[in-house]
Amino acid sequence: MDMVDAFQRVGLALAIGLLVGIERGWQEREMADGERAAGIRTFALVGLLGGLSGYLGQISGPVLPAALGVGMVGAFIVFSYRAATPRNDFSATGVVAALVVFALGIVSTTGDMRLAAAGGVVSTVLLAARHSLHGFLRTMTWVELRSALVLLTMSFVALPLLPNRAIDPWGGFNPFTVWLMTIMIAALSYAGYVAMRVAGPERGILFAGATGGIVSSTATTLSFAHISTAQPLLSRQLAGAASIAGGLSLVRCFIIGAAVAPALIVPLASALVPGFCVFASASLFLIGRNRAAGGNAELTLSNPFELGAVLRFGALLGAVSFIAKMLVQLLGPESIIVIALVSGIPDLDAITLSTAHLAGFSVPINTAALAVMVAAASNLITKVALAYGSGTRVYGRLLGLVTFAVLVAGGACFWIFVTFVH
Repeated sequence: MDMVDAFQRVGLALAIGLLVGIERGWQEREMADGERAAGIRTFALVGLLGGLSGYLGQISGPVLPAALGVGMVGAFIVFSYRAATPRNDFSATGVVAALVVFALGIVSTTGDMRLAAAGGVVSTVLLAARHSLHGFLRTMTWVELRSALVLLTMSFVALPLLPNRAIDPWGGFNPFTVWLMTIMIAALSYAGYVAMRVAGPERGILFAGATGGIVSSTATTLSFAHISTAQPLLSRQLAGAASIAGGLSLVRCFIIGAAVAPALIVPLASALVPGFCVFASASLFLIGRNRAAGGNAELTLSNPFELGAVLRFGALLGAVSFIAKMLVQLLGPESIIVIALVSGIPDLDAITLSTAHLAGFSVPINTAALAVMVAAASNLITKVALAYGSGTRVYGRLLGLVTFAVLVAGGACFWIFVTFVH
């Protein structure tokens, strides 16, 4: 490397050390002089030492950088131990941080500078997030940890082992695609669960309905139905919260369909956007009218990543995908409408994913969009039936009226789009 490049690379190593040193110094800013094992100057020098070691290693070979690294780590351990002994505050973070800064300094002069810079920023962010991460771990339950581990196992262990090809004669069941879609739904549900877990029901029943709709609008509708029987005065407010949950289920349906088949964006939007607007307007009206009735309802959602639930969804998705593809080839594209009508009763996501995969190939775009609309209508009607069967009459009647308005608005807009626009 020429001298200009060498100065840039060594300067980057020094900058990484300064960045981490600023964070370390800020964390220990309350300590008196002499109590800190390392601060901004020490980490800056460690980064500079790493950069110079990498530069010299290109001339002398790997022995010199290795010797300097061992010596630096040894000295760091000794001084960190002596500084921690009086206050009985032992931690390996400072030593590991110094080793990371030294290694990034070497990368700065011998490898990709972008990787070194990114490593320095990420390391600093992790060090600065100490209190947030520790607080998160203190409040995290075993069920949440287990669910996160299940999701990671699904993504990085099981998924790479699955064949990425159809294994049936009709080309309807691709194990890799089915599992990937299962992971996508799981991740979306986990995001909603975390939102509810962090903010809590004290933010209001509207927020509870919104986050519940992200996790499972059907489960949320049923949960609110049970609450309405225990607190009848909240029936109107609960119907409003169930409405926003239903509206977000339509948003979720749109996101899934559009992500898999972008050609569905406009047809789906023509019906789902008006439906969501009706749901949202009704929700604000019902909750606003009943605010004086008081109180926020406690919403209890089961963890969406119990292994049994994950496997059931994957099985449902695989079965719907296989049946849809087979019947479309045997009976023609129009059969997807009947499949959607039945499949939408227990779950909207599975048929939306399956139909989106067929859109533009085995099934025309407008027919696929109509199938998603039929599945959404079937799912919404199912939730009204649950509301009537498990909740108060007021809760069921209000949710039924809102759902009827949604079906009329969405159906009319979709008909206008198909007839006059497309």
